[in-house]
Amino acid sequence: RNRAAKRRLRIDGRSTCGVEKLNVYVVGEGAVGTYLGDLLRSVNVAVAYAPRELEDVTPFDADVAIVAVKSYDTESAIETLRKGVSFPQKCVFVTPQNGVGNEEKLAAAFGADNVVAAALTVPVGRDREGHGVPTHEGGLGFAPVGNAAYNWLWATFASTSLPVKVFSDYRALKWSKLSLNMVANASCAILNVLPNRLVHYEHVFTLEIRAIREIRNVMLKMGLTPIDLPRYPVRRLQSMATLPSPIARALLGNRIAGARGRKPPSLLQDLRANKAATEVDVLNGAVVAAGDRLGVPTPVNRVFTRVLDDIAHMPQLWAKYRERPDVLEAEVRAEMKRTRALSKA
Repeated sequence: RNRAAKRRLRIDGRSTCGVEKLNVYVVGEGAVGTYLGDLLRSVNVAVAYAPRELEDVTPFDADVAIVAVKSYDTESAIETLRKGVSFPQKCVFVTPQNGVGNEEKLAAAFGADNVVAAALTVPVGRDREGHGVPTHEGGLGFAPVGNAAYNWLWATFASTSLPVKVFSDYRALKWSKLSLNMVANASCAILNVLPNRLVHYEHVFTLEIRAIREIRNVMLKMGLTPIDLPRYPVRRLQSMATLPSPIARALLGNRIAGARGRKPPSLLQDLRANKAATEVDVLNGAVVAAGDRLGVPTPVNRVFTRVLDDIAHMPQLWAKYRERPDVLEAEVRAEMKRTRALSKA
């Protein structure tokens, strides 16, 4: 077998003495990319980062490529990988990105058997040097997109002491992670508030719970069963959202305030950084798109997606919603009324 395969077999057997290093190529030198890169370096893995500019990319003999960019940069990351990975047919492409749809893009480019979906549940910040550091406990979930098994890959990450779980259905993995990423994210961004304040906006927080119900309904229609991720019980989250709203608010409010607290969620960070592109289309927007295909109403996620996208492209609109939950609630209620009317037509 080829050199990479020999490395894999020996690492899978947990014999690391004298083994030639695995070569890992990381596209995206942000918090997640540097966190995972530093973890792998701690267990004697060779890690290289792709240059930002495509013209600076040179071939690298990678056994593993980690795509650690925002979902809206996946296409450009694929171009980097085409140029930077010497032998893509012998490389495994790992996608710990938020949202859904990235795995399919990589599978189209490099083949499904060469792609592994990943879900990182470790909240990551940055130290003074700009490297990713964990701010809370979590773990890493994997699921192969194709039919290939990569026990050596799971073993390598597990050797870092990071909790690792392997799942069979990559769609269930990514949609379960999507359930977590959506909570107190778009609504906080639109209102420009932190999660610990959002939970005190009773009516908007009730809409947040409805948004969770919508993704649960979409997953059921897709035939996907939610799965618990390392240290995050997704099934319990979705079950709580089905309870009467006052009970759901009480149960989820304390958990969200405690877990997220004063940390700005990803979409709020994007708006505060004046980014015209956000990941809302692969988060709330993905729920809406799937709901439209399957005939599942998603009025809350539809408004969250539309309003946030409008703000990202026209920042002056943000003043209409900042710390004004009544305005957001009114728009969602109007969309819910429109949805009910259409269902009766």
